[in-house]
Amino acid sequence: MTLWNGSYPFYPGANACFPFDTTRAVIVTIFLSMLATSIIILPGIRGRGRLFWFLRLVLGLFMGAVILTVQFTRDWETGWVQANTSYKSFSPAQVNADIGLHIGLAGVNVTLRGNPVQQINETINYNEHFPWNFGADYDHSYSQGLEKGLPSPILYVAEKFTTQSPCAVHRQYRIAGHYVSLSLWLAFCTWLISILLFSMSVLLYGGHMLLLTAALTFFSLIFFSTARNPLKCPIQFGSVSLRTDYGESFWLTLAAGLLCLLLGLGIVILNSVQPEKLKLIFNLDKSSKEEMWDKSCLPAEPSCSAQDELMVPLGELCHVTATKL
Repeated sequence: MTLWNGSYPFYPGANACFPFDTTRAVIVTIFLSMLATSIIILPGIRGRGRLFWFLRLVLGLFMGAVILTVQFTRDWETGWVQANTSYKSFSPAQVNADIGLHIGLAGVNVTLRGNPVQQINETINYNEHFPWNFGADYDHSYSQGLEKGLPSPILYVAEKFTTQSPCAVHRQYRIAGHYVSLSLWLAFCTWLISILLFSMSVLLYGGHMLLLTAALTFFSLIFFSTARNPLKCPIQFGSVSLRTDYGESFWLTLAAGLLCLLLGLGIVILNSVQPEKLKLIFNLDKSSKEEMWDKSCLPAEPSCSAQDELMVPLGELCHVTATKL
């Protein structure tokens, strides 16, 4: 087989990776729009309740955005390695590249980026996704990669997660991803219920919903940790091996869970120890009672005004003199 413009003719061009995740961008844009809209109406809130309302808004939106976003991210577990490796099958060409592995709830992403990007008359910048979510066939996606003639490092890493691989990690990662996704969807629902309860001033049950949200979030982390075991067959590139560790999505989920736990515990404890301070934080202090008292004596209600007119001090009464007949 002969070369055609410096490359083998049955290999297609490089699959350039998209600069950002569109799903994450949409979710972040929606929550930032909600935050911006709330900031616009912030000057309409009087007194110190403005600060408490803003803090509740920011913390609530952060927890909801994290719980929803990590459902679609692909960096629950990540790893990078730089190595000199063969580029394609049946070719003695060696390239220096960064090889990345990104494990998400719905599949695996394998990244190949050359150092430099332009080598052997090609642009080495790949980012391939191999799904294992419901309705997806990982082995079929891997077979399609073989037919497309993807670079050897990508196929080598993706092969470790096939159902026929001796590494035997496909089933546990796939099942763990399904349970993690289910737990996070339930956590998102309980977060919505807590927001609804707080808006109805049912503070105690709102705190209980936050505690339930934290519990579901921690369950999702436990489910993913049980699937993360060292590979029985390491991913080796010459003298170096590709090792993975927890990614950004894992730590963001842990932060959101801890925040839900602390806020839920704080609300429950304050409700039992010092309920007045809790009402102050949620703008349910004595000012609302004073406003109700003032409204009860408005001119629209004649009872108060009539009483004020009839009650006259005894000292101001006129003295009446009587004459004998």
